[in-house]
Parts: sequence; C-alpha cells; structure tokens
Amino acid sequence: MTTYLIVDGENIDATLGNNVLGGRRPTPDERPRWDRVLSYAKGESGDASGLFFLNASHGALPMTFVSALLAIGYRPLPLSSSEPGVKVVDVGIQRTLEALKEREGDVLLVSHDGDFLPQVGDLLDGTRKVGVLGFREFLSNGYTPLVERGLTVHDLEEDVHAFTSPLPRIRVIALEDFDPLKYL
Repeated sequence: MTTYLIVDGENIDATLGNNVLGGRRPTPDERPRWDRVLSYAKGESGDASGLFFLNASHGALPMTFVSALLAIGYRPLPLSSSEPGVKVVDVGIQRTLEALKEREGDVLLVSHDGDFLPQVGDLLDGTRKVGVLGFREFLSNGYTPLVERGLTVHDLEEDVHAFTSPLPRIRVIALEDFDPLKYL
C-alpha cells in the first residue's frame, strides 16, 4: 500500500528556524535530510509518494532545492495565487488531504499546523494509517484528541533521524528515556 507523504515545507522551515534554533537560519547539518524522511515514509510497504508543497507566489523558485527534491524522489508542488493573502501551501495540502479520502493508502503529514485538523480527522476512518510528523513539542494541541482516534505522531529528529547532528531542542523527557550521558 502506498504511503502519501505530504510535506508542508514552509511550516517545517519556520518551526526549525524560529522555534528550535531561536530565530537563526539553520546550518547545513541542521537541515532535515528529506531523503531520510521519504525512506521513513516507505516503512514496511516500501512504497511512498512524496509531495513537497512550496509557496511560489513571489514568482521565484529555489531551483537548486527543487532539483534536489526531484533527485531523491519527491514531487515538488510550487503553488501560487493571484489573490493576495492566500495561504497557498495550506490550501493545496487541505485539498490533497480531502482528495485522499477517496483513495486507498496511508497518509503521513509533515507539519505542525492545526489548519489541517478537519482533513486529518476525516482520514481517520479505520482503513488506513494516518500520522503527523514534526517536532512533538511544537505540534498543534488540536492533534491530541486525534491520537485517541488512531493518529500517530512521529518526531523528525528522534524517530526519523532526519538530521546529521543533534538539534538544540528543549522538550519534556520521559524519565524512562532519560540518559544523562547525552547531557554530560
């Protein structure tokens, strides 16, 4: 069964820079390794369709990044709108999640954004695996009730190992998972 990997690149980039790194741009080793994320999505099925949403409203595309996404197997989706103020990436992801209700396949959303709660909730129909992937501590609280309905939460750093060096994150650590050697 195919896993549809839906990436909200803007949200991950903003959360990483603003929240995790304290307002600075990430260094190359602090950026997600998108090939690892796609491999993680393939999981046991071995089949994933990576859809990477980009805001192209300003007319410019980061062609080096787009080329890299294509090379590792993603389908970049640069969206724009003639109407000012439209959150093109959010609308594109919402429409995609709605369209997936009519298709078989698992869904893994890479975002912290609560704007997708209704669509993610609709996908929790018991016929597929549905997950959200990001930094747990920045995930919208609106996803918490969906976990009780079967939504799984995956951490970009801890579960996916999408980074080549540890990030300076402050988060709650379960005592049973606490290894003091990591902090000495």
